[in-house]
Amino acid sequence: MDLFANLRPALVFAPLVEASTLKPEVVSGLDILILRELCGGSYFAEPRGRETLENGQVRAFDTNAYETWEIERIGRVAIDLAQKRNGKLTSAEKANVMHSGILWREVMTRIHAEEGEGVTLNHMYADNCAMQLVRNPKQFDVIVTDNLFGDLLSDCAAMLTGSLGMLPSASLGAPDPETGLPKAMYEPVHGSAPDIAGQNLANPLAQLLSFAMMLRYSFDQAAEADLVEQAVNDALASGKRTGDIMAAGCEQVGTDGMTQAVLDAMDALAR
Repeated sequence: MDLFANLRPALVFAPLVEASTLKPEVVSGLDILILRELCGGSYFAEPRGRETLENGQVRAFDTNAYETWEIERIGRVAIDLAQKRNGKLTSAEKANVMHSGILWREVMTRIHAEEGEGVTLNHMYADNCAMQLVRNPKQFDVIVTDNLFGDLLSDCAAMLTGSLGMLPSASLGAPDPETGLPKAMYEPVHGSAPDIAGQNLANPLAQLLSFAMMLRYSFDQAAEADLVEQAVNDALASGKRTGDIMAAGCEQVGTDGMTQAVLDAMDALAR
């Protein structure tokens, strides 16, 4: 499906400020979006593999490669998202040591100059970006980066919110020429967690927030998406918590209980 644009928001809901391992003043009100290129880079580029050398040693290798058009299309999505948010875009790479990073910076600089009206572009080395996410995360609005660095940075950002179980994602392709809408897939950032499957323990909020992203990006139903997100906030404000975000003074519930709390909150908001 060529879903090259992976949107991973990191949003700290007010009732979960204390769930983060960072100080409340560092994460309170946090709302950032990491845009990860999903179809290229070191996970797909060739050559890659492993071989046994004549001396008996095993050599394993991966290639991090990008072409101009791959960076252009993810860059345009990043600029569009920044224009619809707070107008601040950070591009993360390793232009100091990687040829792919040099090209990434060159292309991002050019398309920003050509198409980035109203957007401020800042370049940052990916390792520094990881440090800055922990030191001062609210300096960011939209972060765009490649496949490997996006994988790392988005998981780092996950813990700012208190739990990986809170993070939704959207993977988008190019807009359809007839409908204008992209092919898309929505899913939580976390994995399938087979160790707790069928035990009514999983946090359903990332899945519900992924549904909100589907309403927003595939159906252009921003008001309905806002309703779901507000219902999640209100369910948390009621004191309901799954085990991964449990806190003193709250009521621990399972997957079903948290889902029902969100549904009840939606009903209250819709009245």
